[in-house]
Amino acid sequence: MSLIYVQKAGVGSKVLLGVGLAVLMFNAAQAQTETAAESGMEVTVFGQLPDGRQVDVYQFTNANGIELRVTNYGGIILSLKTPNLAGEFDDIALGFDSLETYLSEEYRQANPYFGAIIGRYGNRIAGGRFALNGETYSLATNDGNNHLHGGDQGFDKVLWEAEPFESDEGTGLVLRYTSEDGEEGYPGRLETEVTYTLTDNDELMVDYRAVTDKATPINLTQHSYFNLKGEGSDTILDHQLMINAPAFTPVNDTLIPTGEIRAVDGTPFDFTQATPIGERIEQDNEQLSFGGGYDHNFVLARDNAASDELVLAAKVWEPQSGRMVEITTTEPAIQFYSGNFLNGDLTGKQGKAYGHRSGFALETQHYPDSPNQDAFPSTILEPDDTYLSRTVYRFSAQESFDE
Repeated sequence: MSLIYVQKAGVGSKVLLGVGLAVLMFNAAQAQTETAAESGMEVTVFGQLPDGRQVDVYQFTNANGIELRVTNYGGIILSLKTPNLAGEFDDIALGFDSLETYLSEEYRQANPYFGAIIGRYGNRIAGGRFALNGETYSLATNDGNNHLHGGDQGFDKVLWEAEPFESDEGTGLVLRYTSEDGEEGYPGRLETEVTYTLTDNDELMVDYRAVTDKATPINLTQHSYFNLKGEGSDTILDHQLMINAPAFTPVNDTLIPTGEIRAVDGTPFDFTQATPIGERIEQDNEQLSFGGGYDHNFVLARDNAASDELVLAAKVWEPQSGRMVEITTTEPAIQFYSGNFLNGDLTGKQGKAYGHRSGFALETQHYPDSPNQDAFPSTILEPDDTYLSRTVYRFSAQESFDE
């Protein structure tokens, strides 16, 4: 049974994405900075794409001083500043200060997808092929023989239309992009909307909405890497992680799911209780060797929750700073990636190299390779449906994981 949260055409509106919000329009062509002090919003120019289109940065600050910076290139979260136990703010999101770095050949070759919106399909599709309604579709094979994160020119590398807003929930940004029929090999004209909302409850809400004119796979996610000590700090191996998942999907040596749903009990993948990320990462385990560490899809314990109901997905706590992030989602799964392919070649905002396992990603999602795996929850969006998904990140600082 599909766990895609969809809204049938003609059914009452699910107000997830700011319908009725008082939208504040900004002139994207304006060179100078404009500030709406009362709502904690600011927009500045980030640079230009090779074709001359302007790229902007949108900055939002909540009542407690948490600061979020987003660019409309790739919908990338550039920085996220949160306080530690002493009230000191650090940027906990990996990334760069310049557009040129994101456009550089060095970055594109490494392609860690720092902070970006991922689409049309987050994670991998085996062999870059899938069959749908009697037709076989071929996609880019940009990860060995497999398709990864939407292809060569996924949603992480496009310029989104951006619209800042202020609402009762907080301030944020609506991002819109239309992926034309055949783009990266996918069928259907897909109209996508992603909304970031920073609330005064220290939450970052990420809402996804999409409609299509042809049946198509869709699996949108957000690919931020975090280090709760502050980006550019040492490894994340001492971070304590809890994933609300009794099972995971084992993979083959190209990181494509085998189709099995395997219990985490008794394995290095059991994060049902808070465990340091590094405690078992070097164990002699075939699955860990395939991923070079953790790079696996965890099946969340949704129990009898409705498909549009938020459930706890994961919590991460860092003992030195006391920072905690708690993730809830309407998605059925989450990909935990322990930064295995970071190797020090990329230098972040503090001028420090991003070394091995210096950041982690927790990407809420449907399962990898679902278009080729009938037993997995469906990721096919039909023309009469609306794709809706929500993930919420809540930030805090506390003395212990269980405080």
